[in-house]
Amino acid sequence: MMDWTDRNCRYFHRLLSKNTLLYTEMVTTGAVLHGDRERLLGFDAAEHPVALQLGGSDPADLAACARIAEEWGYDEVNLNVGCPSDRVQSGRFGACLMAEPDLVARLVGAMREAVSIPVTVKSRIAIDEMEEWPTLDHFVRTVSAAGCTHFIVHARKAWLKGLSPKENRDIPPLRHDLVHRLKREHPHLTIVVNGGIRSLDEAEEHLAGLDGVMIGRAAYETPYLLADADRRVFGGAPGPDRHAVVAAMVPYAEERMSRGTPLSAITRHMLGLFQGLPGARAWRRHISENAHRPGAGPDLLLAAAALVRGAAPDMATDTATDTAEERLTPA
Repeated sequence: MMDWTDRNCRYFHRLLSKNTLLYTEMVTTGAVLHGDRERLLGFDAAEHPVALQLGGSDPADLAACARIAEEWGYDEVNLNVGCPSDRVQSGRFGACLMAEPDLVARLVGAMREAVSIPVTVKSRIAIDEMEEWPTLDHFVRTVSAAGCTHFIVHARKAWLKGLSPKENRDIPPLRHDLVHRLKREHPHLTIVVNGGIRSLDEAEEHLAGLDGVMIGRAAYETPYLLADADRRVFGGAPGPDRHAVVAAMVPYAEERMSRGTPLSAITRHMLGLFQGLPGARAWRRHISENAHRPGAGPDLLLAAAALVRGAAPDMATDTATDTAEERLTPA
């Protein structure tokens, strides 16, 4: 979720659900240790519970970053062993670490010794020519021996040779069955499935046998699915309606803009809010065409939302004609 789940995105998603655990973008240890921590790590208190996802392969650096995460108030620190980008491979972290479970165990051990908050691992099921089940099972056995009890598994193999990061999100076949097998064979561990889950209906099916479900792209493209998560998954109250969410984002946008954040950096995460409703295209177009203009302010959100209320009935067909690229065009 690099470039997606920044603090503005997470604040928006928190308005939709009070209980779901939110994750940051993956941040490298070098960036945390030497970069602008307020920009990289800053978050609003309303985002809790929120986890910091780290990328790295040096035990001392990851331990130091885990301590920083705890000091900044994060509820969890997560080690990413699943990202397949070229940059990750050249830096010897992310998915390439699936081939080094002993090293990952040392990394987790160093992080756990440094903090009292949970340390979790997000992985793939395997990489490249490695056989899927024995790789996943051996990886989890090795890393859990270092004290990690919480694994989030993207149920696709990552092909580091021959596929782009985008292709790695779609081309390798999903093997949700292996994640369920992992839970059956390691019932004492917390096992969360990730990859290809598009709805709460699908999530509930997985929750019958697993401890959790991580939803990435679907939550970004059609964020309002999160609004019913509190009721259906956590036994709480239904989330707010879409227009209430827009209204709640106005004071947030005012505050962030007063600190120098461009309006478009906030609104780009909201484009899918009305997906599937009459007027969704008008909402997206108004934001995309105007949020970057000089003088644009948070009231732009209210003006765009008003277009949804007044949309012509035939605009209900826009979902079928839109492409994913159109839906996610940044404002």
